[in-house]
Amino acid sequence: MFDPAVQVEGLCYSYGHNEVLHGITFSITPGTVVGLLGPNGAGKTTTLKLLTGIMKPDAGWIKVVGLDVNRDSVESKRRIGYAPEAAGLYESLSAQEFLELAGRLHRVAEDQLQTRIRAILDSFELAGKRTQRLGAYSKGMRQKVLLAAALLHDPDVLLLDEPLTGLDVTSSVLVKDLLSALASLGKTVIYSSHILDVVEKICNRVLIIHNGNLLADGTVEEIRAKTHEPSLEEAFQKVTQAESTAPGVARIIDSFKP
Repeated sequence: MFDPAVQVEGLCYSYGHNEVLHGITFSITPGTVVGLLGPNGAGKTTTLKLLTGIMKPDAGWIKVVGLDVNRDSVESKRRIGYAPEAAGLYESLSAQEFLELAGRLHRVAEDQLQTRIRAILDSFELAGKRTQRLGAYSKGMRQKVLLAAALLHDPDVLLLDEPLTGLDVTSSVLVKDLLSALASLGKTVIYSSHILDVVEKICNRVLIIHNGNLLADGTVEEIRAKTHEPSLEEAFQKVTQAESTAPGVARIIDSFKP
């Protein structure tokens, strides 16, 4: 029996007087790829930021590989890799310089660091642009650099917020295959996304959050079976009680009519 890679108990968080997480609890074993799903504003990004220790919960606690994220903040951050959906990069630096900075902050041995930078940039087809300043990078190229920075220190837990945003097809496939390979090595991945068909293919388990509450937790097959729906997308719609899109589609189409 493995000790949990991630433990979350009674997690609450508020922005001012608006409580956005209401006592969320879950536990994740090593070697699992978990899809974190929910509508916009459900609390997904807040949950990820709390897991990294960037923000502190109002109530509840979080452990990553047995370390309390708030009490053991420095050591727990060494065990976590985080790629946000959008983050500011040092645009005057090149990709090579930025990744060297990220790796050295994590105290990665220099020979290992250079080997990993070469491997990641080559695989993401950025080797030829490694000395180009990040300010000139496209959205997809910047996303690759963020993913690279999250991977460099070989973290035990990888937290990804919409990691495929802006990526081309080849790079998206690479990331999906890489996540499966990392899980096979015992790494734990929490993958927040709105692209449900990707989640359905690569995730061993799914958490669905809505209005700050954890509404569903299980494998894709378990959630489909509980909702009696044939796809994760339809199960998600039922769990979150999303309204039918048909009236909205009809209104838009009608507005085009003479």
